Amino acid sequence: KVTPKGVTELTAEERLLHAIFGEKAREVRDTSLRVPHGGGGIILDVKVFNREDGDELPPGVNQLVRAYIVQKRKISEGDKMAGRHGNKGVISRILPEEDMPYLPDGTPIDIMLNPLGVPSRMNIGQVLELHLGMAARYLGIHIATPVFDGAREEDVWGTIEEAGMA
Repeated sequence: KVTPKGVTELTAEERLLHAIFGEKAREVRDTSLRVPHGGGGIILDVKVFNREDGDELPPGVNQLVRAYIVQKRKISEGDKMAGRHGNKGVISRILPEEDMPYLPDGTPIDIMLNPLGVPSRMNIGQVLELHLGMAARYLGIHIATPVFDGAREEDVWGTIEEAGMA
């Protein structure tokens, strides 16, 4: 992004350029946003918007480049998370494993959900996915359920029955 410099006194470098090339220095200043020092991440996506391509841009802007940068970090209290079934929540506390509730066989509980959250939002897929994960753990297998091409209900029930949980 560039903005006009306005009327200012020429710096020594600009006077030198003017003396060498015989022309005025550019009347614009680079005001692009930059990642701060010490910051960083992985570029997830770069989008280029052009007025010529029909993109709506603010007045005086002919081209706009947006870079989406992601940072991988551990979750912390206050982070908001969402599942694939429309359920969302805020991390309230992170406890050591020994302070978490556990099952009779000593297995720690990974996640706790409000039981009123499922029927009020009618997201039975969340419960089926939870049971599929429990059955997969019992069977010692890994199951991938992509967002729009996941396991069918019949497959989920078959795996649950195979694990002896039905």
